[in-house]
Amino acid sequence: MTSKDTGHRTGGEAMRTMVTIGVYGFDGESFLRRLREADVRLLLDVRQRRGVRGPEYAWANSRRLQAALAQARIAYEHHPELAPTTELRRLQYAEDDRHGVGRRSRRALAADYIRRYTAEILDAADLGPVLSARPDGGRAALFCVERDPEACHRSLIARRLAERHGVTIEDLRPL
Repeated sequence: MTSKDTGHRTGGEAMRTMVTIGVYGFDGESFLRRLREADVRLLLDVRQRRGVRGPEYAWANSRRLQAALAQARIAYEHHPELAPTTELRRLQYAEDDRHGVGRRSRRALAADYIRRYTAEILDAADLGPVLSARPDGGRAALFCVERDPEACHRSLIARRLAERHGVTIEDLRPL
């Protein structure tokens, strides 16, 4: 349901739709622009560590990101219960190394990582707070680091929300 006058989604559709977005491939300005274009009013940070290495991504470190979001009138919530543990991240890194894939260029998650993240984190998680946090107007965004959702645990959260709660998921990627 899209308003023909503005091209923006109406409130009912926004309630059923969430987006996902990562850090890589964006700068601070283009990141905020993509959020505004998608009518995101709440960013749900599902990172364990809320920092990103490299000066080009300093904008995504927690304090700077939260300040920029506040200025853009986008609310922020951290959901560490949905973040992979250090052990799970190391499992994925080992698989990346085994395949000669750089962490910033990963295109898919390892099968063992998916299985363990689902069993150890997602199956134990209560997604009620994520669902109830969605704003009345606009959308919420699941946020992590990887550029491509297929290479990130946020895609597993999004799939669960779609399958069990009927939420439509859209992925925001750098243009």
